[in-house]
Amino acid sequence: MHQQATRQLEERQTTLDVDEVLDAATRFFARGGVYSAFFEKRGPTHLVLRGQGGEEIVIGARAVEGGCTVSGSTYLFDQQVTRFLSSLPPLRSIEAGVVHQLSNASADAPEP
Repeated sequence: MHQQATRQLEERQTTLDVDEVLDAATRFFARGGVYSAFFEKRGPTHLVLRGQGGEEIVIGARAVEGGCTVSGSTYLFDQQVTRFLSSLPPLRSIEAGVVHQLSNASADAPEP
């Protein structure tokens, strides 16, 4: 039960579509090194990868206007998930003539 409480969930919006995000995640996590994770299963909107010691990484994506919202969840590979999400081209929204870059979501982050 302790591990469930420490599981990391991060989110980002990108201009890529769902399939492009899932393909990019497969490539990103298979690059090699001690933090590699490899394809286990894929659905239309999610990808499950398995890393060292059986560690699971789940990447989910859902379409939004202009791209998609991507989330990543893991117990131990939180830095790698953050790096992957940061590697995605950001979705930009235009509100009142000002362009805002949407980045990793955080419960503690103030609203833009």
